[in-house]
Amino acid sequence: MAISVSNHGAVRVVVIDRPERRNALDPETSAAFGRAVAEAAEDDDVRVLVLTGAGDRAFCSGMDLKAFRDLPPGTAGGSGAGGGGFGPDAITEHVYPKPVIAAVNGAAVGGGLGLALACDLLVAAEHATFGLPEVQRGLVGTGAGARTVLRLPPAIAMELLLTGEPIDAAQALALGLVNRVVPADELMDTALALAERIAANGPLAVRLSKALAYEVRQLGPASTWRGSAS
Repeated sequence: MAISVSNHGAVRVVVIDRPERRNALDPETSAAFGRAVAEAAEDDDVRVLVLTGAGDRAFCSGMDLKAFRDLPPGTAGGSGAGGGGFGPDAITEHVYPKPVIAAVNGAAVGGGLGLALACDLLVAAEHATFGLPEVQRGLVGTGAGARTVLRLPPAIAMELLLTGEPIDAAQALALGLVNRVVPADELMDTALALAERIAANGPLAVRLSKALAYEVRQLGPASTWRGSAS
């Protein structure tokens, strides 16, 4: 499977496991990701979710365009391939009910940056990078671009959008985009320690505090969690 899941007490870790494709999301992986995060949302034993990628090159490089391009005509492309499916949409298009931490183990680019920015907290390895290279390929990164504009100062967001050039982890920390930058071999321990600190708090208080934060940012009821796809 291209998605692996493990439990660490009240923390569930979901790993995108396609390092040979820089952890890009093909239809199967997208659907499996959606199932994994939906199951975590509905499991009362899970209080915090940690997302990461396999290997040390990439957190996620977004949609695997070749895999989607090769689908037969009329194929939906799996949950979350676009539109209302529950692939990465479960995180990016809904206010997920539990805290989500991105452990950014490499490049978070394109849709991968959108996925990272949809998380509530980010811990980055020192070599991690963040970028929107779509314009370099004649494309427009709509969802990831919108989240970048929300999370970064306007001039910085515009530079990422229009040049396609990435920023490094140190810049991301200085801009308030990430919470921690640590050596690569400390990444998961740091992300888990942060998750466990959150998990030790009252689950209802944590959930309502997150909901309040999103409501204040006007991401409110229209984008709240609806439960797993049928």
